[in-house]
Amino acid sequence: MIKKGVITAAGLGTRLLSVTKAQPKEMLPVFAKCRDGSVCMKPIVQLVFEDLYNTGIRDFCFVVGRGQRTIREHFTPDFSYLSILDKRGKNGLAKELEAFYEMVKRSKIVWVNQPEPKGFGEAVMRTEEFVRGESFLIHAGDNFFVSKSRDHLKRLLDAANSLHPDAVFLVQEVKDPKSYGVVEATGGTNGLVHVKRLIEKPQSPASNLAIMPGYVFQPRIFDVLKETKPGYGGELQLTDGIQ
Repeated sequence: MIKKGVITAAGLGTRLLSVTKAQPKEMLPVFAKCRDGSVCMKPIVQLVFEDLYNTGIRDFCFVVGRGQRTIREHFTPDFSYLSILDKRGKNGLAKELEAFYEMVKRSKIVWVNQPEPKGFGEAVMRTEEFVRGESFLIHAGDNFFVSKSRDHLKRLLDAANSLHPDAVFLVQEVKDPKSYGVVEATGGTNGLVHVKRLIEKPQSPASNLAIMPGYVFQPRIFDVLKETKPGYGGELQLTDGIQ
């Protein structure tokens, strides 16, 4: 049973400058469906948190960087603000925000600082004390997956709990995999494939199966990452550690 979840939110967001100069990309708003069926806007990182929460995870670690103040403030319940919304007739939004605050209150959240972004792998290494020898789920805070079934995290956790591999992660077929970590895989049933090889942003991809940033790891990943040298872009790549 996976009980711990890590959300990484320490990137610089350089591809979205200048919007992300003063605001972390994880806090950029996207349209979402509220509990009453209406459309509202939520930060990406909140949607990721709610997804993990809805799988049963209550023990969270956020890896944050230069934009940590904005993210931490968002995850700090402010019930006086709900009263202001109610007084202005924004009852639906108040209820939506209150539901989010209740999720936060029922969760244990710790914050880990990554002062300088040195790669996804380096961010993961900083969570070793939080993980404390348990299997854990890790999800990028700037990626939210949209699908009809909305069961991708459930299937990820089911695979981890039933097969107990060192690593299990999400993949998706893409048209141009050169910008992703790419999987060379064999066989597989029921949406599962066996990974032979991984390459980060290859010039000649072996397949169109791209790694999506949702993973479950055994704690052994930390020992492996400590022995892994910096890779693409001079950063410690999680893909290289898995390989």
